[in-house]
Amino acid sequence: MNDLQNLTCSAIVNVFETGRVRGDYGAIAVLKGDNGHLSYGRSQAALGAGTLCKLLDLYCQQTGGLFTTQIQAVLPRFRTKDVSLDNDTAVQLLLKQAGQQDPVMRATQDQFFNANYLAPAIRDAQAFGVTLPLGQAIIYDSHVQGGWARLRDRIGPPGALGEKAWANNYLALRRTWLQSLAPPLPGTVYRVDSFSDLIAQDNWDLGLPLVVHGVTITPDALAPETPAPGDAPRTLRLTSPYLRGADVQALQQALTTHGNPVSSDGIYGPFTDQLVKQWQTSNAIVEEGVGPATRKSLGL
Repeated sequence: MNDLQNLTCSAIVNVFETGRVRGDYGAIAVLKGDNGHLSYGRSQAALGAGTLCKLLDLYCQQTGGLFTTQIQAVLPRFRTKDVSLDNDTAVQLLLKQAGQQDPVMRATQDQFFNANYLAPAIRDAQAFGVTLPLGQAIIYDSHVQGGWARLRDRIGPPGALGEKAWANNYLALRRTWLQSLAPPLPGTVYRVDSFSDLIAQDNWDLGLPLVVHGVTITPDALAPETPAPGDAPRTLRLTSPYLRGADVQALQQALTTHGNPVSSDGIYGPFTDQLVKQWQTSNAIVEEGVGPATRKSLGL
């Protein structure tokens, strides 16, 4: 897969896990009957599986984290898989704030999930003879949700059957397997159905835009939170899901400085968009979204 296909693959699973294309880095879930117990982050690292402890440990090793000290203090509870964390609202609020407010936590999650799920899934897919991007995305989702090793051994590689026929057969097997498990897993067959829809559309290359579980994935939605050094600033506008990042936060701070107070949460939502339009109107700026003229007028 190329870089855009890798991002699309991750986005599909982000939608399944948190309902957002870029993922909800502060998402907390405790599902009744799930032996993973408390799960957290963009791709939901689980307390019971030990992955949540590994994620938080990696975060605490980084420099510049805003919540490192607080998370280090509770890290021993994650190491022992203390299930009372399922009901500890103070710790859950701490994790939520770290995911929402700290770029270091978001970068750590990207590093962790890519290294521990996406990269191994792509290697497994290639070794198994699955090279089409959609087929690799199916295998990545199985790595994140679980069950790949068990089902892989039951179905075998594509071989002479071919990748496309194999993918259909694998999804049918996975759907049956999920339905045979204890709740809440039977309710997650929408993941299988979403992939089946992409197959029905013949979208084996993960061409954009595409829709999974009611969420549209577009190139703009996959844009990085902060432009890379040397890149031109991106145009900020109201999208679904909302754009977010340090550039949005700088915009909000500039609006506040110029008499248009708004919370500096780094999320370009409807209220921020309304203030931008009001600013543009009052300053006779004709521009779609926050482009060069609006940035200059705000001193950005």
